[in-house]
Amino acid sequence: QVQLVESGGGLVQAGGSLRLSCAASGGAFRRYFMGWFRQAPGKEREVVARISLNGDVTYYTDSVKGRFTISRDNTQNMLYLQLNSLKADDTAVYYCAASPRGYVFDYWGQGTQVTVSS
Repeated sequence: QVQLVESGGGLVQAGGSLRLSCAASGGAFRRYFMGWFRQAPGKEREVVARISLNGDVTYYTDSVKGRFTISRDNTQNMLYLQLNSLKADDTAVYYCAASPRGYVFDYWGQGTQVTVSS
C-alpha cells in the first residue's frame, strides 16, 4: 500500500508559479497511475491532471491546460505539478492520488493548500 505526502503549497500572487511535490513510499510507485486533484471551499473535488505509469501520457482538465504540467520521477518515487500563470480560481487544497488500475484512485495524500491572491 502506497503512502503519499504532498508539499510545496503556499500563498502566491496571481500570475505567479508554484511547484507541488508528492513523495510516495511503501509501494511500487512505478505501478501506480497518478493524479492531482483539488478542492476549493464549497466545491466538489475535481481532477486537475493525471499521468500514466511511465509518464508518457498525460491528461489535464480544460481550466489548467497550458498552465499546469504534471510529471513523475519513478527513480525517486516522486510526482510533481508545476503551476504557472496562477489565477484566484486556482485557490484550493491540492491532493495527489494513486490508482493501481488507472480509473479509481484508492490512495490519497493529506493535501497541500494553494492560495492565489488577486
